[in-house]
Amino acid sequence: MSDAFNRLAPFIQEYIYHHNWTELRPVQTAACEVIFDTDAHLLITAATAAGKTEAAFLPVLTVLHNKPSKTIGVLYIGPIKALINDQFERLNDLLKSVDIPVYHWHGDVAQSRKNKLLQNPQGILQITPESLESLLVNKHKELVCLFGDLRFVVIDEIHAFMGTERGCQIICQLQRLVNLTQAQPRRIGLSATLGDYSMAEDWLRSGTDKQVITPKVEAGKRQIKLAVEHFYVAKHDEKEATDYEQYIFNLSQSRKCLIFANNRTQTESIIASLRQIATIQSLPDIYHVHHGSISASLRQVAENAMREPHKPAVTAATLTLELGIDIGNLERVIQLESPLSVASFLQRLGRAGRRGEAADMRFVCGEDEVLPEASLPEQIPWQLLQCIAIIQLYLEERWIEPIKPIQYPLSLLYHQTMSILVAAEAISPAALAKQVLNLPPFAAISQEDYKLLLRYLIDIGHIQRTEQGKLILGVSSEKIVGKFQFYAVFADNQEYTVKQGTTAIGSIIMPPPVGNQFALAGRTWEVLEVDFRKKNILVKQVDGKATSYWRGGGGTIHTKVLQRMRQVLLEDLEYSYLQNNARQRLQTVRKLVQKAGLDKQNVLQLEKGKCCIFPWMGTVAYRTLVRLINTFCRESLEISSIGGVNPYYVTLKLGKNKFKYVSQEIISLCEQRIIPEALVSSAEAPEMQKYDEFIPHPLLRKAFVYDYLDMEEVKQQVARWEGISNKRE
Repeated sequence: MSDAFNRLAPFIQEYIYHHNWTELRPVQTAACEVIFDTDAHLLITAATAAGKTEAAFLPVLTVLHNKPSKTIGVLYIGPIKALINDQFERLNDLLKSVDIPVYHWHGDVAQSRKNKLLQNPQGILQITPESLESLLVNKHKELVCLFGDLRFVVIDEIHAFMGTERGCQIICQLQRLVNLTQAQPRRIGLSATLGDYSMAEDWLRSGTDKQVITPKVEAGKRQIKLAVEHFYVAKHDEKEATDYEQYIFNLSQSRKCLIFANNRTQTESIIASLRQIATIQSLPDIYHVHHGSISASLRQVAENAMREPHKPAVTAATLTLELGIDIGNLERVIQLESPLSVASFLQRLGRAGRRGEAADMRFVCGEDEVLPEASLPEQIPWQLLQCIAIIQLYLEERWIEPIKPIQYPLSLLYHQTMSILVAAEAISPAALAKQVLNLPPFAAISQEDYKLLLRYLIDIGHIQRTEQGKLILGVSSEKIVGKFQFYAVFADNQEYTVKQGTTAIGSIIMPPPVGNQFALAGRTWEVLEVDFRKKNILVKQVDGKATSYWRGGGGTIHTKVLQRMRQVLLEDLEYSYLQNNARQRLQTVRKLVQKAGLDKQNVLQLEKGKCCIFPWMGTVAYRTLVRLINTFCRESLEISSIGGVNPYYVTLKLGKNKFKYVSQEIISLCEQRIIPEALVSSAEAPEMQKYDEFIPHPLLRKAFVYDYLDMEEVKQQVARWEGISNKRE
């Protein structure tokens, strides 16, 4: 055993012996050296199942054991409850022989457990950002007693926070704790999927003067098994399984298997189908659903089933099981359609192959039957192309998306203003501005911007000025900050709770009429009664399949993914992981686009005065391009309508004989000095985040320009169009 092992606390050494570890992993040794020999922050980047959690906690717990803290000593922030529950069990196992308590704190934890921590704040607190916000607001006067001797903050899955308002919220919370306690804890960030370490280091150190050390650890060789298959999914008799459903059933039969879908509706639909096939074949029901609208108790049932050794279980999930949770002997991951990013692909791949086995991931792309009269863009299997592009970017380059920081997190600016105001009860405008604008995420917000916001909030009654000139909470905002939903910076859908008797099943957004059926938790329910005042739906379970719809999907796809998709279409490379249907579908579409001339131009003529632009740009650049066309080309090209699917293609309905000018018009525009502000009209105020409705319109326009448009990216990509059309000539 290494020198690092000899420096660990005796109870940890015992734990290591007891679990038959033969050595510390390289990332664990490196983390020990940083924690024991420096005062720097630490960024731990290693593949899933490489021992990152232990790398953070083995040295941290040793420090805590050698010199116990007088308050909570370690704050662990996790993105989802399932991950916190998982880590809570693991830490309890590690600490059962020593007097360092572990507490987990989120909406599903009993108040009696939370009260134990409040009465004797010590050890480790595992918490979500939302619950930490609740502590900052409601326990403001007790924060020094709770965190006065805080030594370490461990932030798990930091890629899930970076580049989001929720990630900015965490940085604000940590700075507010420092301002109150004057303790500057060391920060430890964990991630398996970071493309740019320097961006992550900048985020982790925000507001502190310590450096971040990222140990460079050689990744061990990992075996992976990949397969991609494609199906046409026709409308069918719901009593009979489609080839698509049967294929997924066969892939998952008698296995421990996770199915990832990009939205909740897909998870419900596939589990209902698999359960129906199993019922017809008199096979056991091993099927579960796991997403944010499922009740905590049913999510726990699914997690327990997935962890139980030597017993098959199949769970369909959204993001909720993508992050960090150790499922143990997971045999296979199935991905429905394409993930949005290489990072998401790696996270999901990392769920499998955790015990030295090969990681096994199967992609299954379903596509509606293509009608012969469909236009070219509708005949392209975009999800199949995206799967291949994402896999190739990882296999060829080990590339992962860089995460762009937010410049104007205005919804969070409102949120933190109100949070600080509630905690302080009354505060002068100057003191409030100083507290808020000194928080690192608001570095780009000027004093003038903030004055504009405060005046607006006073005008709409969210803030009131007292006779002494202090600011207090206004009547209009009391109903907002008084609800538990206030602590989250992400939008919450006011969903109806679905109950079978007194048992909560989960929640849906819109209640169907009494007598109608819908799917939830992978089962079908009939509505017996709807209580609109209490937002409850009483149901009974029935046989058959039904559908339930949530808002959602969305997300941002990087330009590099679109560029690689174009290459997939135009190269003649054969990919070894493609199965028969997928291989044939790719061959067909390659011939189609070759015949259409998509290798030589980005703009193609369609039927009836329409044309199609294939921009090969990511989500943000696509959005910018559409605005550019809408703002500057409507008259010159006599455009009567703009359609398409972001980020794959744009369709334009043009005036007579205008097609020949489209490409040159866009190229010419991109050569001019058009500022992005010109793409947002003075009548607009795009509301993108939860509290944007309370932000003055000039600020919303500024935020949209800087954070949701990218004129430079459009110019770069359009400049390539000339090169493509020159080839044609």
